[in-house]
Amino acid sequence: MTTPSYPDTRLLIDGEWCDALSGKTQDVINPATGQPIGKVAFAATADLDRALDAAQRGFEAWRRIPANERAATMRKAAGLLRERAADIARILTLEQGKPFAEARGEVLAGADIIEWFADEGRRVYGRIVPSRNLAAQQLVLKEPLGPVAAFTPWNFPINQIVRKLGAALASGCSFLCKAPEETPASPAALLQTFVDAGVPRGTVGLVFGDPAQISNYLIPHPIIRKVTFTGSTPVGKQLAALAGQHMKRATMELGGHAPVIVAADADVELAVKASGGAKFRNAGQVCISPTRFLVHNSIRDAFAQAMVKHAESLKLGDGLAEGTTLGPLANARRLGAMAKVLEDARATGAKVATGGERVGSSGNFFAPTVLTDVSLEADVFNNEPFGPIAAIRGFDSLDEAITEANRLPFGLAGYAFTQSIKNAHLLSQRMEVGMLWINQPAAPSPEMPFGGIKDSGYGSEGGPEAMENYLNTKAVSIMAI
Repeated sequence: MTTPSYPDTRLLIDGEWCDALSGKTQDVINPATGQPIGKVAFAATADLDRALDAAQRGFEAWRRIPANERAATMRKAAGLLRERAADIARILTLEQGKPFAEARGEVLAGADIIEWFADEGRRVYGRIVPSRNLAAQQLVLKEPLGPVAAFTPWNFPINQIVRKLGAALASGCSFLCKAPEETPASPAALLQTFVDAGVPRGTVGLVFGDPAQISNYLIPHPIIRKVTFTGSTPVGKQLAALAGQHMKRATMELGGHAPVIVAADADVELAVKASGGAKFRNAGQVCISPTRFLVHNSIRDAFAQAMVKHAESLKLGDGLAEGTTLGPLANARRLGAMAKVLEDARATGAKVATGGERVGSSGNFFAPTVLTDVSLEADVFNNEPFGPIAAIRGFDSLDEAITEANRLPFGLAGYAFTQSIKNAHLLSQRMEVGMLWINQPAAPSPEMPFGGIKDSGYGSEGGPEAMENYLNTKAVSIMAI
């Protein structure tokens, strides 16, 4: 596989790619080598003002295009994304590190999400309400909120944007995205497909820069009517509070710490294959990654041995290298975080069954790790590791496992494995999560809700529920005279 050149990334404002007015840039680092591969423009307030003005004009133009025509334009963008999937995936791997196959899958899944929302936008219906006065007609109208400010993370540079972008555009809103500085070029390639598909100037915009400065300027700004954020719970709480101060609608998809309950009657082979694949996807840097493995004591040792075998079968390496199934961590900060998690786990009595260390001296490679006999006091069982670490602990009763699964304030995703319909029903009723997958890996689809509860946020980025977050409801009564 040939390695593509990596493009420098500029700002997308009013349908044009431009440098920051100050000329400021930041290096983009390849996580597989630790070396700079390009630069990204850094926006300041003057750039943001231009982007906001463009977003307002783009909104006024886009909202007036019939939903059927908006859908056609979005489908054209999705088609371009499919055509360019291989090239965009290579860029994504260079800047983020995940294996090429995962990157290409992310791009193609993004096209699928765009297409689903394009069609769903044609089904934004109001209703006629029978009036108590026969001389009047009562209508309920659904209207786009206005320009949207989106803040997206580096772990899924395409996927985390399209979930927001698809719903926003399908609803008739314009979309201004502050994408991650670590992975800027793949989001730029994504938004280029919409420019090429013919959205009005300003309908989509893209900026980069200091995250705190940009969020503190965009969220209170009167042009922005909706805020959507994916990231950590502490930052999400700050942004949600800021949005609330200015009466802005907000969707928050925040951190998780997904429990995996493996019941006594579970198919161990299936449980390891499904949860292991999900655990080590994107080097564990996934908000819905399974993290706390709660395994019935009768099968705990067999499960742990199988998970170790799975982890040791993974091929760690550059995401563009042939056969790589586990890439580097996205940045050097994650290496330090993994080291702290392992130090604490060992100190609280956990055993390292495999992995547990950095691999090599260049790049951000960390061995896939399996911990056993993990204490409830261990950091890995209380805070999301966001890395390739599977932590296993035994239990004796399903009630005990459910209590532990619900102990933390997070409630994004959960997993369970059982061959009992009774157990499956009990788990679906009692596990406190926004998404639950039973006897399968994570399988999010555009038509299903995607979001968490408790400290993992609120609002959905999937299914018809996602559209509601970008629409105002207007009651209209017309009296015949």
